[in-house]
Amino acid sequence: MGRYITISTKVRRELKEEAERLGIRVSEVLRHALEEEVRKRKLEELEKRLNEASETLDKIDINRIVQSIREDRESR
Repeated sequence: MGRYITISTKVRRELKEEAERLGIRVSEVLRHALEEEVRKRKLEELEKRLNEASETLDKIDINRIVQSIREDRESR
């Protein structure tokens, strides 16, 4: 794995104590939550880019492309 850094956050004391009482490994929960949020945001970014590309591709006239290819092949 890559190098690690430490990220800290503040939570209410009662929440931390309750998590400890329940045996929750806070660092694992936070790591997992951050990984999931990063994955979610990457997917949203990709979806946005795909939508933008789709709008551009929708403007392309397929018949014109096919005709250009045929003309090019016939000219050989």
